[in-house]
Amino acid sequence: MPTPLDNVMKSKNAVLAFSGLVTAAVAWSFWGGDIFPTDADPKGNPETWTREELRRWLAAVTQSPSWRIRYEGATLREGQGKHEIMTMIYEKRSLCVEEPRFIILRLARALDRPLFPWKKLIIGFSVAQYCFEEFLSLRQYQVLKNTKPPKVLEQEVSKEVYDKSQEYGRTKAKFGFVKGLWGQIQNVAFIHYDVLPKLWSWTGDLLLRFAPARFTGEISHSIVFVLSFILIQQALSLPASIYHTFVLEERFGFNKQTPKLFITDMIKSNLLAFVFAPPILAGFLAIVKKTGNQFVTYLWMFTAAIQMFMITVYPIVILPLFNKLSPLEEGKLKTETEALAKKLKFPLHELFVIDGSKRSAHSNAYFFGLPWKKHIVIYDTLIEKSKEEEVVAVLAHELGHWSLGHTTRLFGISQLHVFYIFTLFSVFVNNQSLYSDFGFVKEHPIIIGFILFSDALAPMDTIIKLLMNIMSRRFEFQADEFARNLGYKAELASSLIKLQVQNLSTMDADWMYASYHFSHPILSERLKALEWTASEKVSDEKTDASGVEKASGREL
Repeated sequence: MPTPLDNVMKSKNAVLAFSGLVTAAVAWSFWGGDIFPTDADPKGNPETWTREELRRWLAAVTQSPSWRIRYEGATLREGQGKHEIMTMIYEKRSLCVEEPRFIILRLARALDRPLFPWKKLIIGFSVAQYCFEEFLSLRQYQVLKNTKPPKVLEQEVSKEVYDKSQEYGRTKAKFGFVKGLWGQIQNVAFIHYDVLPKLWSWTGDLLLRFAPARFTGEISHSIVFVLSFILIQQALSLPASIYHTFVLEERFGFNKQTPKLFITDMIKSNLLAFVFAPPILAGFLAIVKKTGNQFVTYLWMFTAAIQMFMITVYPIVILPLFNKLSPLEEGKLKTETEALAKKLKFPLHELFVIDGSKRSAHSNAYFFGLPWKKHIVIYDTLIEKSKEEEVVAVLAHELGHWSLGHTTRLFGISQLHVFYIFTLFSVFVNNQSLYSDFGFVKEHPIIIGFILFSDALAPMDTIIKLLMNIMSRRFEFQADEFARNLGYKAELASSLIKLQVQNLSTMDADWMYASYHFSHPILSERLKALEWTASEKVSDEKTDASGVEKASGREL
């Protein structure tokens, strides 16, 4: 009998098939094929052609059977104007795959209609998404009221720990309800009260008053606007962040941050934003402005280069600003890890321990670096709370992602996603009705167009998020199986259970909530996949005053 997840997988395959066809058609529009049958014909955007170029093109394609274009009563009359010819091109012609650029042009024209209710539509998308996510949260909240753990965990987890885990989950869910409502109120208010055009106008006035004339153009204006927007958003989210860190996490013994460290981290994050955002944003806007209709390809290449740069620079330059990396000391853990890397032909260069305990009791382990020179980072909390064999099992799981090509595939998928986003953005970037409905009648800033486009894309992002979670969970099962085949079945299962207990993580979940929110399978699913047989309750010597283990949990 098919499970709900099986049905989701079937839906996923259908959506992926449809997305594949769309992506193929769109990609062709930028990678191959001119839209003219001969080199003598004009090239580029038909909106910019002269009347004679349009007439010549129309006459040529009607006589070119290889283009398979069918006209129904399309005739050229003496004195026929450019608008009439454009209408004939767009409305009387059946599009075929050899001319996919027209798909984008027709879509752009169809969506750019006077008085189109963009503001109401985007608010509707936002409210619908919020209601859907709250519906899922309510389903999950009912699961968090359960008094018995999943059957596979009955002999592994004590009732006291399970009750504490459920309480922690309910507390986070209540906080999530309030935070989600506050965020939704902000979003609707920003749109309804035209905050974006007002902020754009205010930042423009600042530049005119205080900046040299050469820094008052659209790019400089956009940079100041974005940085101001970041500060406003941070100020609005600060109360929730403080409550989560110093009240909610503190209550369950997870917070390790001091107010001084919290403020220092916030200042450092803002400084990094002020350093990296301007050049990246300037490059983004310059490419769109200077490359015209071809900006999708160039912008995609620029984004890929930035991603590669950040992957390389982050662990070396940015991470040390927040954490200290120390070489792993000589001993059994280092010896076994190096042996595992050698066995898998993993290009290990160095092993580091990171002081994650100064902020949180949560832990992690990951690797980074170039394909031929990689580094492994282990949280000190993971080493402190786990046996050496269990840490090696965790690393076997992580290296399984590398060996199975998961990281490479996810990077490739992310590039396709970026290309798809920029392609759709090309449909909206010159949409006058979109700008006008949001208060930008005289000016059409590119960055504003991208922000509004992102809001309009929200429903599709929801589908993509679901599909990515399904793929991620599949990869996690495969990495678990990889570690199991290396002989770490017992150690990995023990580590998963112990970290789940220490972290008070959700031990059961509503299937709809998990499909949408969880990038990792829940513990009971992973233990079943490992064919783990319950033996004895997992315990940890180090507990807090209430008798519940401190968290060192991680998402493996």
